[in-house]
Amino acid sequence: MPNAFNFFASPFDCLTLQEQRLVRDNVDVAYYREGELLLAPDIAPTHLFVVIKGYVTHWEGEDVIATYGPDDCFDGRALLAGKVNGRFVAAEEVVAYLLTHAAVSELIASNATFGALLFSDLGQKLSALSQRQSEHEMQSLTLARVDEAFVRPAHVVDAQTDIVSVVKVFQEQRTTNVLVQDRHSTPPRMGMFTTTNLQRAILDGRPLDKLAVGELACFSLVTVHPADQLGDAMALMLRRRVHRVVVMEGERVLGVLESLDLFSFLANHSHLVTVQIEHAQNLQDLNAAAAQITRMLGLLHRNGTRVSLIAKLVQQLNARLFERAWQMIAPPELVANSCLFVMGSEGRGEQLLKTDQDNGLLWRDGYTPPADLAETCQRFSDALADFGYPPCAGRIMVNNPEWRDSVSVFARRTREWLILPDADSLMKLAIFMDAHAVCGDASLLEQVRAGVLALAPDNQAVLGRFASAITMFGNSQGWWNRLFSRSDAGQHLDLKKEGIFPLVHGVRSLALAQRLSVTGTAERIEALVARHVIDAQLGTELTESLNFFMGLKLRAGLAELDTGRAVSGQVDVARLSTLDRDLLKDTLGAVKRFKDVLRHKFQLDAL
Repeated sequence: MPNAFNFFASPFDCLTLQEQRLVRDNVDVAYYREGELLLAPDIAPTHLFVVIKGYVTHWEGEDVIATYGPDDCFDGRALLAGKVNGRFVAAEEVVAYLLTHAAVSELIASNATFGALLFSDLGQKLSALSQRQSEHEMQSLTLARVDEAFVRPAHVVDAQTDIVSVVKVFQEQRTTNVLVQDRHSTPPRMGMFTTTNLQRAILDGRPLDKLAVGELACFSLVTVHPADQLGDAMALMLRRRVHRVVVMEGERVLGVLESLDLFSFLANHSHLVTVQIEHAQNLQDLNAAAAQITRMLGLLHRNGTRVSLIAKLVQQLNARLFERAWQMIAPPELVANSCLFVMGSEGRGEQLLKTDQDNGLLWRDGYTPPADLAETCQRFSDALADFGYPPCAGRIMVNNPEWRDSVSVFARRTREWLILPDADSLMKLAIFMDAHAVCGDASLLEQVRAGVLALAPDNQAVLGRFASAITMFGNSQGWWNRLFSRSDAGQHLDLKKEGIFPLVHGVRSLALAQRLSVTGTAERIEALVARHVIDAQLGTELTESLNFFMGLKLRAGLAELDTGRAVSGQVDVARLSTLDRDLLKDTLGAVKRFKDVLRHKFQLDAL
């Protein structure tokens, strides 16, 4: 039976072959009847349990703390501490491996990742998992194909073209190189002329409008194929000491891969989309760039990039995309005298896949917007919808007059949301507190935000009502207990309701009470820890839990897109790996503990 030990299940999937042999040599198999006690405070722990068949329930008093199913292990902490908390009872017939205390201690000493995943607190577990993923990231990226990177279009000129005309091509096409076609040579040949060659042309001394580009072009092209690996293309550039290679499919030129684009791809991919946004001439070009953001998400996720980094990159790209679209649609005077801002997860920098638009517009006091402002705002909302950002069901968009106004009028409106609260106004206030400027004068937004923050600490009852929204959705404790139920089929978890919303809104409530102007949840948590509002361990758990939830949600959403389904925000619990389900239990537990902190802080039970 030990030969059948599942080393693909966490945390045993990080063991070396030698460590796996240690497990096989020190493991036994035990059988327990339904209702039988496996561990209890009066039973000294001697082994690590790894369930083969059946389910074990962990009780503390009358409360179910967790349920363990096949491939789950327990209770490592009790084994190290020599003391058991609660009772572990067989919920049905159980068959389990028993791994000796000595073997577990040896594994901890030899493999830090194993120890972190098995025994550490939530923050350390997730950090260890993130480190394991990042180790494979660069290797995966270098194995990507050349055509997965940004291959710039090739601009071809005849060898007889004069240098002045070539420089005009540089300027019009925003490029630093052209391919030079020499049809008069035998056989015909193709070369490249770059801005480096331009320096030689100027120093040549002959009139540039009389000097043919073919005389100074380099006809020793370095080429790659679209299916070549990026790692090979990078090595080729370094070996040949060139900054760009020509991508060719047979005799056909597909484009030019530049070193900046290649290294940017290896770094984070976002530069490639940024280039497309910056070079866009119209809304159609921006639409094409917007489509690349989702593609970039998939690439980054498959290559193991940290979800927090992906979210920040998406925020930056979306901000630039929205800014360019607004600049194309709105008259320059309106752009100069206003502030376009986004809200919700987009404002917090926690948006991944495209979701509903949440945006608004402020203009400075004394400025009169153009008469066609409503039409301009509608065009912008329509453009974002074309880019793949659906309209907000609650109409929290610039095409709704309630979400666009002068600074003084909008500031009065937000203060009324705080001073005269009802369910609708508190919801609007919560959304606005995450606002982030993307175009125009950001100080206009800060003026409005400062007015709200100035009033917040003087309204403890309102702050309590504001925070009480954490109880509106979900029942994470119920999910926590059912994660390993004996019938996982059809169990879908709404991560936003069960985990993300109570975490984010709880942190937002504490940030409002502390007059914090930062909008990102991680930044808010860091500030709250610095002010000793929450302790450092809880802060780490909340940050890592949010990243874990976002990662699960992204993975599920990409899977839905790959199969042609709409993104639902639901996670199929039955499809999660053993490690993910274990971490999901831990993260939902962290959210539950945080909600208890909030209930005490804001006296929610008295409302």
